[in-house]
Amino acid sequence: MVTGASSGIGKAVAVECSKMGAIIIATGRDKVRLQETFSLLDQTKPNQQFAADLTQHSDIEKLVSTLPSLNGIVHCAAIIKKLPLKFISEKALQEITSANVFAPVILSQQIHKKKLLNSKGSVVFISSIASSVASLGNIMYMSTKGALNSLAKGMALELSEKGIRVNCIEPALIRTNLTDVLTQSDLENYQKKFPLGRFGKPEEIAYAAIYLLSDATEWMTGSIIKIDGGVTLC
Repeated sequence: MVTGASSGIGKAVAVECSKMGAIIIATGRDKVRLQETFSLLDQTKPNQQFAADLTQHSDIEKLVSTLPSLNGIVHCAAIIKKLPLKFISEKALQEITSANVFAPVILSQQIHKKKLLNSKGSVVFISSIASSVASLGNIMYMSTKGALNSLAKGMALELSEKGIRVNCIEPALIRTNLTDVLTQSDLENYQKKFPLGRFGKPEEIAYAAIYLLSDATEWMTGSIIKIDGGVTLC
């Protein structure tokens, strides 16, 4: 299952996993864009799509009620809101925390309670280098990604007795719809800081997710993989 599969990294994860032979359950809020993703999957497989707003508990319940047993989950759904500290409102904080923290926590809990994740399964969270790299106006997003890292480590310990592993990927800036909040000038200035000379591509994060979902990582849990074009070296 891939959340946030209607665009960006989630879309790339769904498509690239499908190319590797996986049966995909794709979920996202935007029905039209989710259908676009679904159309790119291997149509010989019994893939499924489920439009859901994971900030709504009722949507989580409906989604979970339709799920078969899963071998892997990739949590990609997230939003970003940039506000300096003095302008942060309770509403804005609640909105970003609901999408980036509460939703993956509750979804994971419900799947675990119903024993839908198979033994030796793999859970992958798409976090961000923002969890440890500060940027102006990004306090709320930074905080949610830090919480996601801690969630993954706690889950990794709790689920280890079932052989289920839980890991995180921390990308630097990947050009997706989330980067639309940045001006072209900001993007051009930031790109100059990357030793490898460019931003990442969604597919490059998908390849790491495939690695973490595969049997090659059967002895890997609670880890955080940083994929950042070298930007945190500077």
